[in-house]
Amino acid sequence: MRHFGHISPTAREGLFFREPRTFTADSPARMLSVALGATLYSPATRPSLADDVLKQAARGVVSMVLCLEDSIDDAEVIGAESNLIRQFAELAARDAAAGPEGRTEGTAARDPHGTTDAAGADVPLLFVRVREPAQIVDLVRRLGDSVRMLSGFVLPKFTEDRGKPFLEALAEAESECGRRLFAMPVLESPELLHLETRGEILRGIARSVEKHRDRVLALRLGVTDFCSAYGLRRAPDMTAYDVHIVASVIADVVNVLGRADGTGFTITGPVWEYFRRQERMFKPQLRRSPFLEGRAEELRTALIEHDLDGLLREIELDRANGLLGKTCIHPSHVAPVHALSVVSHEEYTDAQDILSPERGGGGVLRSAYTNKMNEVKPHRAWAERTLQRAEVFGVAREDVGFVDLLAAGLAN
Repeated sequence: MRHFGHISPTAREGLFFREPRTFTADSPARMLSVALGATLYSPATRPSLADDVLKQAARGVVSMVLCLEDSIDDAEVIGAESNLIRQFAELAARDAAAGPEGRTEGTAARDPHGTTDAAGADVPLLFVRVREPAQIVDLVRRLGDSVRMLSGFVLPKFTEDRGKPFLEALAEAESECGRRLFAMPVLESPELLHLETRGEILRGIARSVEKHRDRVLALRLGVTDFCSAYGLRRAPDMTAYDVHIVASVIADVVNVLGRADGTGFTITGPVWEYFRRQERMFKPQLRRSPFLEGRAEELRTALIEHDLDGLLREIELDRANGLLGKTCIHPSHVAPVHALSVVSHEEYTDAQDILSPERGGGGVLRSAYTNKMNEVKPHRAWAERTLQRAEVFGVAREDVGFVDLLAAGLAN
């Protein structure tokens, strides 16, 4: 699979100075943690789940979470588990029938007219969000051979005490099935939000995930739960960073768990809850100037009408605050996340200059775009992270902007 693999090779060539690399579920964890992108959640109760997974893969989704926790009713859990087993078996059967020759180099096969064929799509990285540790071993046993379609588990309300049995169960499941399974803990407990307990909870989480570093793929933020603890809900024209109590938690999580000194983890951005037009109190946040050519103004209008201008701003703020990727609950959120994850030609040029071997001794240089200072030592960690992102999301051509990438991502 690869990002933007659902668009034609010709279109990709026109967009990218350096195209996104292909990867598989067996790629190195460092690459996969960056490549998660927009992780689309789906309730595990959906009767057509296998079809849904392949359909979304054909539209550019590369990671999904199939949820047995908050998205379904307590009474639905047993049925949802059985449905998961059936749907994984269906996915495994289709994958085996298609074989490598049944799929293109990207994530979808195409007919002669260039339309996406979901039946030819690569299966995304699939994770199951469980409620209790015992579900991990039980599900892996029940999946049988189709466990090969599973990349890991999402662990809810993660703290040191609550997380330990989840991680122990994951290790047991790995041993039983003989394949690598990742954990994605969700940081969402009230104790993490409360000021008097936050520091110790964060230190405990850090101890816990460090012991299991090889299997912790990324840490996810449960901002909806944070808001719930205070009876809050952000409006569609506000980002998580406008809710100060939430922003303070994000800052502290990144401070402790997202450091660039080798001790940090990939931390993903919070969910964006909106996907239908609401009554708007404030002016749209999406500037008109990037959308002035061709039919781009129509695209801008559509984004505003579906409350996605707030999402775009939050994605930018996610990255500015040290987060990468995003939890998504609607397919319309995927293309904006991926378009804004592509490294611009300017960013790539700056990163290359900063990491140039002849600059190993430090110093300051003017950027190739002559619009900023690049200070080699302070900007090195940023440059390294930028090149990691460039590896999986690609580098846009010099004359290609976010609007071009978004339009291409939405066109299929």
